[in-house]
Amino acid sequence: MATAIYPGSFDPVHNGHLDIIQRAARQFEIVVIGVAVASGKVPFFTVDERVEMLRNAIGGRASLRVASFGGLTVDFARAEGAGAIVKGMRAAMDLEYEMTMAFMNRRLAPEIETIFFPTHPELSFISSTLIREVASLGGAVDTLVPPGVAHRLTARARSAPPVPAASPRARA
Repeated sequence: MATAIYPGSFDPVHNGHLDIIQRAARQFEIVVIGVAVASGKVPFFTVDERVEMLRNAIGGRASLRVASFGGLTVDFARAEGAGAIVKGMRAAMDLEYEMTMAFMNRRLAPEIETIFFPTHPELSFISSTLIREVASLGGAVDTLVPPGVAHRLTARARSAPPVPAASPRARA
């Protein structure tokens, strides 16, 4: 499998995402980071902003590409010629949700495999929802997100209404 996709909302991209991207890049020739246009969540940043922040965070590596997508993840994977969907697994709470998604994706596209990367323990508490909440309440997030993201997040958080409290199932 030469190409994989790593789908998500990335609202905003954080160091846990970057860890998964870097590790996936060691396993696949090409990793396409797919920014979901509609993820069932009210976005903090527009899809164009999320794409731009991801592009800045990953630099100009030829093996990494960022694209937005709408619709089914498996359709995006097929369009990109991907044989795998990469997912990060933070803790046991992710297991049921991610396995259900993997089973549905297998049903829809049996030719595409889902590959799970367990998150490094020091990054396992990070979620985009929690980062937005901390930033909205004036907390420092600069060690949790790439440098360019921290500034944008802080500026947006000052002008945005408070983010609802993170649920135990907060997904990045």
